[in-house]
Amino acid sequence: MNVPVSQANRQLNTLAFDPELTPGARNAVNVCLRIQPSEKVTVITDEATKEIAASLVHELETLGAPYRAWVLEDLAPRPLVNCPPEITDDLETSQVSIFAVQAQANELRTRMQMTDVVNRRKIRHAHMVNINRQIMLEGMRADFLKVDRISTKVVDMVRRAKQIRAKTAAGTDLTADLNPNYRWLKTSGIISPDKWGNLPGGEVFTAPGEVNGTFVIDGVVGDWLCAKFGDLKQNPLTIRVKSNRLTDAHSPNKTLEEDFWRYTHTDENSDRVGEFAIGTNIELKDVIGQILQDEKYPGIHIAFGNPYGEHTGAQWFSSTHIDVVGRGFDIWVDNQQIMRAGQFLLEA
Repeated sequence: MNVPVSQANRQLNTLAFDPELTPGARNAVNVCLRIQPSEKVTVITDEATKEIAASLVHELETLGAPYRAWVLEDLAPRPLVNCPPEITDDLETSQVSIFAVQAQANELRTRMQMTDVVNRRKIRHAHMVNINRQIMLEGMRADFLKVDRISTKVVDMVRRAKQIRAKTAAGTDLTADLNPNYRWLKTSGIISPDKWGNLPGGEVFTAPGEVNGTFVIDGVVGDWLCAKFGDLKQNPLTIRVKSNRLTDAHSPNKTLEEDFWRYTHTDENSDRVGEFAIGTNIELKDVIGQILQDEKYPGIHIAFGNPYGEHTGAQWFSSTHIDVVGRGFDIWVDNQQIMRAGQFLLEA
């Protein structure tokens, strides 16, 4: 396949990068996405993430797969108002795509525009928002076949369940009643055409029927708030959920409290629990303050806003989606305990 060489192609395939990035990049291209030399790949990055993108492009060059690369700042000012048409047009001719960028405020809508094309065309898509060197050296070096095995065991259990309960020593006590009409998804890092996946991978998730209780967020919050507030271990955010809606949010960090409350009241469903998930990347040892990796840390995380209805079957929508992560969970699926103090009681 003859693919035009873009300005970004020339930037990235000549850019020097730290060879320590290579194992993670090779994992992404060869294990997670299983790219074939005959498949065209769209690579999307930004100025802040070009070195990591260069390591990914090097693996595509080694494989011989044709690709078209794009640097967001070459196409439009940041934060983006819309996904640049050059990117959506290029996705129409690709079988695989990689999105390795740093999130900026109010850009979620543009990412949804991109994933609309990904979903419609069933592109194998690696979503690497806020990917950084630490994640490339940790989460992206995971044995994703091992992560997939534990993820499969967990998803097989929860698909039959009616209720999941989660508690932590920090004070979380949360119950999710499950809707049998909503589908569970497995995004273990092995990416298929059926569901694009974050990398590093390692979670199973659904849209819950109804969530009630208290969640002490002593890990991280998502989207652009993650970069602003990082690891929340010393200043947790405690939230309460009733009938699937956020009712309270309190933190010693009042700026965090206010920003989170404002984010979760962007539209009529921004305060509604749209995702209930179990992190399954058993190779991760602790929260690091980066949502891309931390939501895969073994335990429970939930998200307010968009329930990814095209995949879960939920019949409502929100323009926002923000994950919240805690630490040290005990988890029961119906009456069977599957995790104690953050450790799975299942064999990988």
